[in-house]
Amino acid sequence: MSKATRANTQSPAPRGGDRHDLIRVHGARVNNLKDVSVEIPKRRLTVFTGVSGSGKSSLVFDTIAAESQRLINETYSAFVQGFMPTLARPEVDVLEGLTTAIVVDQQRMGADPRSTVGTATDAGAMLRILFSRLGEPHIGPPGAYAFNVPSVRASGAITVERGAKTTVKATFNRTGGMCARCEGRGSVTDIDLTQLYDDSKSLAEGAFTIPGWKSDSQWTVQVYAQSGFVDPDKPISRYTKKEMRDFLYGEPVKVKVNGVNLTYEGLIPKLQKSILSKDKEAMQPHIRAFVERAVTFTTCPECDGTRLSEGARSSKIEGISIADACAMQISDLAAWVRGLDAPSVAPLLDALRQTLDSFVEIGLGYLSLDRPSGTLSGGEAQRVKMIRHLGSSLTDVTYVFDEPTIGLHPHDIQRMNALLLRLRDKGNTVLVVEHKPETIAIADHVVDLGPGAGTGGGTICFEGTVEGLRTGGTITGRHFGDRAAVKDTVREPTGTLEIRGATANNLREVDVDVPLGVLTVVTGVAGSGKSSLVHGSIPAGEGVVSIDQGAIRGSRRSNPATYTGLLDPIRKAFAKANGVKPALFSANSEGACPGCNGAGVVYTDLAMMAAVATTCEECEGKRFQAAVLEYRLGGRDISEVLAMSVTEAEEFFGAGEAATPAAHRILGRLADVGLGYLSLGQPLTTLSGGERQRLKLATHMAEKGGVYVLDEPTAGLHLADVEQLLHLLDRLVDSGKSVIVVEHHQAVMAHADWIIDLGPGAGHDGGRVVFEGTPAELVAGRATLTGEHLAAYVGA
Repeated sequence: MSKATRANTQSPAPRGGDRHDLIRVHGARVNNLKDVSVEIPKRRLTVFTGVSGSGKSSLVFDTIAAESQRLINETYSAFVQGFMPTLARPEVDVLEGLTTAIVVDQQRMGADPRSTVGTATDAGAMLRILFSRLGEPHIGPPGAYAFNVPSVRASGAITVERGAKTTVKATFNRTGGMCARCEGRGSVTDIDLTQLYDDSKSLAEGAFTIPGWKSDSQWTVQVYAQSGFVDPDKPISRYTKKEMRDFLYGEPVKVKVNGVNLTYEGLIPKLQKSILSKDKEAMQPHIRAFVERAVTFTTCPECDGTRLSEGARSSKIEGISIADACAMQISDLAAWVRGLDAPSVAPLLDALRQTLDSFVEIGLGYLSLDRPSGTLSGGEAQRVKMIRHLGSSLTDVTYVFDEPTIGLHPHDIQRMNALLLRLRDKGNTVLVVEHKPETIAIADHVVDLGPGAGTGGGTICFEGTVEGLRTGGTITGRHFGDRAAVKDTVREPTGTLEIRGATANNLREVDVDVPLGVLTVVTGVAGSGKSSLVHGSIPAGEGVVSIDQGAIRGSRRSNPATYTGLLDPIRKAFAKANGVKPALFSANSEGACPGCNGAGVVYTDLAMMAAVATTCEECEGKRFQAAVLEYRLGGRDISEVLAMSVTEAEEFFGAGEAATPAAHRILGRLADVGLGYLSLGQPLTTLSGGERQRLKLATHMAEKGGVYVLDEPTAGLHLADVEQLLHLLDRLVDSGKSVIVVEHHQAVMAHADWIIDLGPGAGHDGGRVVFEGTPAELVAGRATLTGEHLAAYVGA
């Protein structure tokens, strides 16, 4: 008996599974990581920090999360894997202790014209089911309330093959909610025909003025010229009524052009399908300029911009139609749903309430479900993606966040921190890439990468507690306690930019004078109307250079040299020095290595497995033909120049035989925004978010303008980089420019000459100017949320 008692009091032997409390990474070499080894505790909140470009995203997203997702994909059948994105195995020696990774990144949501906040989340689908059950009059199933579903009617004979074949008459009906006039887009287009063609010319003479439509070889133009519907040698102004109708509105028909079967379609429907169906913001600049010139978008008169058919709008619950519900601010919609009492759909109401409350809890209660998803900022898009995870019952999951505080006011950051801690406390591992000290401070574990960026980074400088980071001596540790002081003296404005009666989005007849010749910061909680005031009310005419948060678009062939236009003067300098064509010095043109087509690597497609990239044996990864590499400028060939860092290239093109003023100016701007460590030929796809933002800023600095409008330029910047950004903004102002910045970072607010604070809340609780004056006056008054947080930041 005593033996049995003693045996029971002994602690049980540890089980094998209890040893797996760490995620172990050994020998990670993705992008700029230098054989990184690190152990990350599970079920804890770990923050990864370091200067922009130090390797945080390479470790967290491209190594840990990528391998987790790849291993999960491998559990599916080969058939299913064929439909899934293929993921390459990260370059790492050992990865142990991985759990299922859920990545919540900053990628902007798809900018499809029919994508809204409601369609991007489950809220829209649940609302449609609700109206299909409770709406009066009843008009049909959930699809009858969907603006993406057109109504279809058909009738005719069908053959039934069952025993003896029989022909029966059948009819088919499907009621959809799509407005037939605007096809669910909410707006209709009015096209200026004079911008499409010159009616004094014939098609053979090149009448089309649409970008890319050339008469001599373009297939699209040849279809019109050789269709037989119009005379290609007759000026368009002399077309008959029938010819004009066929030319502009002809139905799709098959025609033969030079022996090839092609489809002829009227010019207007052709343009609507090929160009106008795309999101304007995703277009190339010259196509967007053409659309802005030729097309006027007006609210659809039939559905009044709701996108829904008359039937869908007529069905109501307690006097509210689905169009009214989607147009409501989500915080108001949540209150309306809570007031519904319908036992027959109780589970649906509970799920809808939970989703809508999650919007409010995460600080997005000011949005509406009909808001186009393409208009959301990176921070808003990231928080919308978080919503489906907030009420999840999953545990032991690894959540990976990419700067979740981007676009958040200091007041909202506290709420975000609480959400991150809640996810952790449910038994999950939370990995966060972050720069804001408020979020670093709540971490259980900190991993600091560096010490520099690019080739100067890629190593672990510190791992441990927040207290250890403060005294660790790393760049992050040294700047962790940085607090910018409010300026003693501010610049005097040289003039004012008057905004009168601004009503864009939630603005309420705002009248404000924006001072010129100084650094002006527009601030306020998320959703208070900052972007509406700056981007929607400041006339974007001559002299206004606007730099928004739009993503940089570029393939793996794009690099800083091609994006900034730097490659053009470099190619010309090489061509002039060697007496050959500039096209030889482009890896995308005549000088490309034939073995890899100028990519430097050869990709082998392995069906549902990840494609294997191997260095091209012919050019050894240099991307150019051997003959091209014999041409030199200042003793360097073109591949050696593209391998240079910005700092090295600035010196190379600044003096001596290779002196090229045009290239030197562009390199100077790249150095000014803190990208001196970037190599000229590094693929854009490998740049971090902060690096892309600054690359965009460098290109816009070349534009001749008196007013610069910047949208959260500190996004993705380390504490040390913010200091450099402030020097850059000062240089812009001191050179005679006016700089207007939409920003939440307290260091930028403290450094401003003038602050315009919007609020007091978000959505319909905002849209008013609650303060305008100097930072010192804002701190002294503490009358707004911004004033309170800025005062706490500067220690006033």
